[in-house]
Amino acid sequence: MNYFSSDFKLGILGGGQLGKMLLAETRKFDIQTYVFDPSMDAPCQYGATKFFIGDLMDFDTVYDFGKKVNLLTIEIENVNLDALDQLEAEGLAVFPSPKTLRLIQNKGVQKDFYVENQIPTAAYKRFTSLSDLRTEIENGMIALPFVWKCAQFGYDGNGVKVVRSISDIENLPNVECIAEQMVPFKNELAVIVARSVSGDVKTYPVVEMEFHPEANQVEYVICPARIDYNIAKKANKIALQVSQAYNHVGLLAVEMFQTHDEGILVNEVAPRPHNSGHYSIEASYTSQFENHLRAILNLPLGNTASKVAGIMVNLVGAEGFSGPVIYENIEKIMAIDGVTPHIYGKKETRPFRKMGHVTIVNEDMAEARKIAEEVKNTIRVISNLKM
Repeated sequence: MNYFSSDFKLGILGGGQLGKMLLAETRKFDIQTYVFDPSMDAPCQYGATKFFIGDLMDFDTVYDFGKKVNLLTIEIENVNLDALDQLEAEGLAVFPSPKTLRLIQNKGVQKDFYVENQIPTAAYKRFTSLSDLRTEIENGMIALPFVWKCAQFGYDGNGVKVVRSISDIENLPNVECIAEQMVPFKNELAVIVARSVSGDVKTYPVVEMEFHPEANQVEYVICPARIDYNIAKKANKIALQVSQAYNHVGLLAVEMFQTHDEGILVNEVAPRPHNSGHYSIEASYTSQFENHLRAILNLPLGNTASKVAGIMVNLVGAEGFSGPVIYENIEKIMAIDGVTPHIYGKKETRPFRKMGHVTIVNEDMAEARKIAEEVKNTIRVISNLKM
């Protein structure tokens, strides 16, 4: 099929920042895009060929949207899978497939999948409700501390909490969840795997992630990870094992823990472009967004190697501010060589909301990390309105 400067229509479910960055690649190739999102203020509203508003979990609206396009992909996994099943049964190409998404959308199902496929992961137990979990804690059947995870609809640190005492579950929602053993780890790592329709596979270098201690959000992504070669080789091998098990099409971001005994445990996966790959826009020969597009269109995958060391700094809403966004001191960081800000187009800020990111590229990793710290301490995402 001729995708370029033609009548071909690519549909994207979700119109957030991931979709916005994917649209930069579709515009480069002059591919028509239809984007569907619940919010009229979604970042993709200006960049898409056509923008549609509706409920991503509603069967009829998702199905009707799918009938308008020639191929359907996602930038968020919380979508109506029954509608995708129906569209796929009627001949529409959907990547990743609803079968893959069903194995990922629910974190309990995702964990079971790792065990069934001999993929190393932290010990866990599934619960249908918070009430059942409370009963097991009270009966001494769950060891404290542990990590509580909402089974569905968690994002950006929401739906995850470290439980150190029974009082920590007081304000958690009474929904399906998992209790996961806390892993004493040395590093949090990630590998992004690109897999095309025809089965061609490439991996990006292993990255290292540094998290905010309170928000459970990534603050820095460092590529390449500052780890031993053999650990990187093991992480890459396990990421490929996960990719093969899912048999996905497009990108799969595999998040992992490096343990103190040099083991690798898979934490979670995301079947789409991912925060851990944003550095690739400036630092790699082919960005993760371009390779997602190449993969789902079954075009040759691009070179995933890095040109230089790359570090990404997440820009999130500062604590104490909620309202129309202001990026304070952005001109100061733009005066630094190798620094590129990406603003997502969200008009309203709130504490810890992802509002953008900054990429730092440098031939010297130590210098790049030093600049990243300077960027983090300089720019602030605030509002004229204080909470």
